[in-house]
Amino acid sequence: MNIRMLTEIRVFARAKINLGLRVLPLRSDGFHNIESIFQTVNFADELIVRSSGKSGQCTVNCRNAAIPQKNTITSAYKAFCAAACTDIPGVSVELIKRIPAGGGLGGGSSDAASFIRALEKLSGIFLTAGQLDNVAAETGSDVFFFLHCDENGSGCAVVSGRGENVRTIRPRSDLYFLLVFPGVHSSTKEAYALVDEYVAKGNAVLYPAFEELESVYNSPVQSWTFVNSFTPALTGQYPEIGAALKSLCKSGALYAEMSGSGSTIFGVFVSKEDAERAGNLLDYQGINCALCGVNP
Repeated sequence: MNIRMLTEIRVFARAKINLGLRVLPLRSDGFHNIESIFQTVNFADELIVRSSGKSGQCTVNCRNAAIPQKNTITSAYKAFCAAACTDIPGVSVELIKRIPAGGGLGGGSSDAASFIRALEKLSGIFLTAGQLDNVAAETGSDVFFFLHCDENGSGCAVVSGRGENVRTIRPRSDLYFLLVFPGVHSSTKEAYALVDEYVAKGNAVLYPAFEELESVYNSPVQSWTFVNSFTPALTGQYPEIGAALKSLCKSGALYAEMSGSGSTIFGVFVSKEDAERAGNLLDYQGINCALCGVNP
């Protein structure tokens, strides 16, 4: 029997939103532990992964965005080769970016995770859970979460540690998100430094207890008590973030916050019609936004 080998795979890499994000004190290794709920949304990058025939080589081409030569995809390929301990087919990747870089939506990590799943299918080499964890550790903290998502790249989880502790939970199906892009960029390094400085000045933020995060998630959106440690720290540096939050609240969002280390702001609705109405209002005001849901 002839078996036709795959030579090309098209995959989508979905964005994630942090529903609350608590940053804990700096660790001795220079990292911070976090406590958060990660929720994917149907706003995604697209990857076309092709076998190139050049063993050990991975090239990435992105026509609609500038990406560095060393990126999460090439890092994932290198880590995959090391974990597999065997020759891996060379690949070329065509990346179509829709998730803004540095927006707190996990675009680079999602690209890496989707690439890893595509590479497994192209190579016929399927890594163990432990090997995948090693690849994630070498690629990016958010990659752990995305590798726990389903085959459509969809999922929701309570996340802690650096991001390596992932407990998947049942995602809600009644949420709609309006993403607002304030047009400012803060690197992850700068964002963490601003949080450390904010805390060092004696500022305190009240967070829900870690063991209560899932129950808060399942409660009515208007009663959510999620908090993002980065928001007060970055709002002081970038007033555009605070302005975006106010605009979302005025538009009728039941809850609004910043995702990740910023700077994307999101508003939550339980009615698609309400979310569309708010999006039209913000669009009329010249505010750059996008509507998305949680279903594939």
